[in-house]
Amino acid sequence: MRAIIQRVTRASVTVNGGEPRAIGPGLVILLGVRETDEIDIVPKLADKCAHLRIFEDEDGKLNRSAVELGYSALVVSNFTLYGDTARGKRPSFSHAAKGELAVPCYEKFLDEMGRQGLQEVKHGEFGADMQIDLVNDGPVTIVIDTDEWKK
Repeated sequence: MRAIIQRVTRASVTVNGGEPRAIGPGLVILLGVRETDEIDIVPKLADKCAHLRIFEDEDGKLNRSAVELGYSALVVSNFTLYGDTARGKRPSFSHAAKGELAVPCYEKFLDEMGRQGLQEVKHGEFGADMQIDLVNDGPVTIVIDTDEWKK
């Protein structure tokens, strides 16, 4: 699995033109599932995302997590994280998991994030038309790739 985590002041996702699902300060997480991923890695990934120390403490050092600060998370499925442009400018998504695997992993990730102690976890919907709006809270973007854990 691959997660791109962005620290934000506020963010929202609009699913299929409906009402925005919004959070205040916290994390936006784009979650990609690869065809070879297994669901048992999800709890570790959720724990890692929720407890990243990417928010400033009273001394201005990045030493606080979203959980410690009582912040929220907005999680969005994104199969394009596994786009491959090696053969040209048009991406291939052959490594992205199809819904049968991706949806259970995505839903388990949402459940696990809810158990981490965040104020709230809002989310998009796998396969839906989604529009994301966010206000960045500094230049902090983290990429976590669980394939790196297997090495």
